Amino acid sequence: MSLLSISVEGAAVRLSLFLPLGSRRRSGEYRQKRSLVRRDGEELLSMTTQGCDDGPLNPHSAGKASHDLWQFPCSALATDFDGTLATDGAVEEATRAALRKFRASGRKVILVTGRRITDLSEVYPHLDDFDAIVAENGALLYWPGDRREEPLADAPPAEFVDFLVKANVRPIERGRVIVATIEPHQHVALEAIRKLGLELQVIFNKGSVMILPSGVNKATGLKPVLKALGIPPKEVIGVGDAENDHALLDFCGLSAAVANALPALKQRASVVLAGARGAGVAELIESVLGCASDRMMKDDPASAPNPMPGEARRAEAPL
Repeated sequence: MSLLSISVEGAAVRLSLFLPLGSRRRSGEYRQKRSLVRRDGEELLSMTTQGCDDGPLNPHSAGKASHDLWQFPCSALATDFDGTLATDGAVEEATRAALRKFRASGRKVILVTGRRITDLSEVYPHLDDFDAIVAENGALLYWPGDRREEPLADAPPAEFVDFLVKANVRPIERGRVIVATIEPHQHVALEAIRKLGLELQVIFNKGSVMILPSGVNKATGLKPVLKALGIPPKEVIGVGDAENDHALLDFCGLSAAVANALPALKQRASVVLAGARGAGVAELIESVLGCASDRMMKDDPASAPNPMPGEARRAEAPL
């Protein structure tokens, strides 16, 4: 017997189908096989969360060609931190375990965040969970292997920060490049840019206000990382939740939004995940590895191990 769960989320209707675990299930044991999100009759997501034995992922795509996770050649995951991997700066152990599993498959995990490295390391000291970090919303690269930092742009001049200080803007945070504050201080920042004749931009992130050199964003920061790793953008899955993740998701071959993402980001993402924050990222990783393993078994059954009854198959080698 299968169970069907239906929930209403604003204008969207979510249907979740639960199928029995294994061939010898016990009463009450189910695993979610598909989660469908519909808005105004349009299917946004049809995801197999534990393997792809029932068929491929058929994601919704806005503004670019639709992708099929069954066929997607994933070599890397580029993920936001706050609101995506983390909740209030904390990452659940289950999410960390999913990241380790993804890297163990031979794929890369790249963190792409608006945070400064010093700030990030205070709330999350496990920077070696990532192959590379794009910090300061694309303005700074950090390589955990040798703790090397690479600024990708020049910081705003001291006169800009002095203008904010004299206007009683609080708080003000300065990184190697980024200058950050909170709403509603974007008005003072824009006034300073205009009066000082600077080529700077203001970027929002759920109440945070980031000031960076014009043209700097998460996509421009991710580009040199992928070049160094030898990975084309078309083989990268990007996942995020907020305004400053648009450029990141547009740059990647497949884009995903966690369940708690802003509506505008969900509309542009290829995939809207059923799980929020870290649970959604872990769900995405399990789907990627499950589909890869299923495809390997389809192409060469001897290349993948036989799964135990009721367990998802695991990917043993990168695509």
